[in-house]
Amino acid sequence: MATVVAIITSIVVANATQTITTPNAAFFSYSLAPGANSAAITPANERAVLVMGWLTHTYGVGQVSLHHVPGTPGSISWVGLESTYPAAITQGFTSTAGTHIVYINLGHDAEIQMASGDTIRVHNGSPSNTFTANVTLIW
Repeated sequence: MATVVAIITSIVVANATQTITTPNAAFFSYSLAPGANSAAITPANERAVLVMGWLTHTYGVGQVSLHHVPGTPGSISWVGLESTYPAAITQGFTSTAGTHIVYINLGHDAEIQMASGDTIRVHNGSPSNTFTANVTLIW
């Protein structure tokens, strides 16, 4: 009986092995004129990616967990929180350029949106303000 318990314990321990890896991260900073878009950002493929965006010298931050499946309809899906007041859940999936993903400032005129079927970008929707936007991706 003790042998059976030892074998079963060994099997359970062997299947409970955990691998810990160092996360990857990418940081982007853009100075955007009114109405301008940043360069396209390609999220990691087939991984959950945390995307956080904010503007310097202002209030607010937005974040989403994003999944990118290249070359498929609805190739990027996400869920997260819009920037402060009124904060709200944002979610969706698409491959359509220009689709809103998340607001990253208090005034809801800076946003991360789809740039193409496989990329995202920062958009300055302000009619008059230039701003510096920052985006961090962690996967």
